Amino acid sequence: MKIAFFYALFFLLNKTASMAQGKVDCIKLSQELLYAVKTGEASGLTQTELATLSAVELQKQLDSDAKRKSFWLNIYNAYTQLQLKADPGSYKNRGKFFKNRFIRIAGNNISLDLIEHGILRRSKAKLSLGYFNKLFKSGVEKKFRVEQLDYRIHFGLNCGAKSCPPIAFYKPEQIDKQLDLVTKIYLKNEVLFNGKDLTVEVPAILSWFRGDFGGKKGILRLLRQLQLIPENASPGIHWKKYDWTIALNVYE
Repeated sequence: MKIAFFYALFFLLNKTASMAQGKVDCIKLSQELLYAVKTGEASGLTQTELATLSAVELQKQLDSDAKRKSFWLNIYNAYTQLQLKADPGSYKNRGKFFKNRFIRIAGNNISLDLIEHGILRRSKAKLSLGYFNKLFKSGVEKKFRVEQLDYRIHFGLNCGAKSCPPIAFYKPEQIDKQLDLVTKIYLKNEVLFNGKDLTVEVPAILSWFRGDFGGKKGILRLLRQLQLIPENASPGIHWKKYDWTIALNVYE
């Protein structure tokens, strides 16, 4: 109870300070939205503020990859939860669900696919296993996309399924530590090494976007770094099946 009270007080004070200065803090808005989703509070006002942001001001504030990743991870995770809570049946057609531009940010209608593949993966083609860029890039992604692809974002995105990583509140000043942590936790819980058969089972995410990780060699290198397989091991990789069962409110 005390923790919830202090969180609410924190966001109220930040919001009041921003209003007093006559300037909206875009990243704090993304955090407020995610907090409202987590606690079940009304989020209509925050959604309206995000929808009516100045695109020029948003681009100005998101002036580093740390800020871009924090903002868009929060937005993706919050709106996924909002949509699935409002209409769980929309998940039956997942292709349509991810392509639907139901998110409005700074005057632009945006889809989950656009956030993930256009902005956070820097215009990567969705079905290319991470090896090819999109031929046609929208103006929105060109304006807001990251400068450099960071494979760790795959462990920060929660699409509402049981196999997704848990949701965190991302902050620019802590983003590297946070992404390192969620990467380690998720893979530690998902990776299964079999020393007898010299095989390793890894989550489907690594298969879908293997190019983001540097291919199979890059994946094995990451597993060694995290001490999930022996230092000199080169096991055969088996991809685990993804569980698309809806699982909401999964927070760190």
